[in-house]
Amino acid sequence: MARVHVHADRDVCIGAGLCVLTAGAVFDQDDDGIVVVLDEHPSDVAAVRDAVANCPSGALSLTEEG
Repeated sequence: MARVHVHADRDVCIGAGLCVLTAGAVFDQDDDGIVVVLDEHPSDVAAVRDAVANCPSGALSLTEEG
């Protein structure tokens, strides 16, 4: 089974926080409101896919490994 890898481009993040609201176990925000990835290989892939789809800045991406 392939693992999913989460990537966040912090340079384009606008700090909207939708990723944290959608998948709080995978994403957080730093003191400036910029996304932080807590789990690069999450088990709740559906929530992460929703977070990626709803990211207004397009800062989040997923890749399949394996």
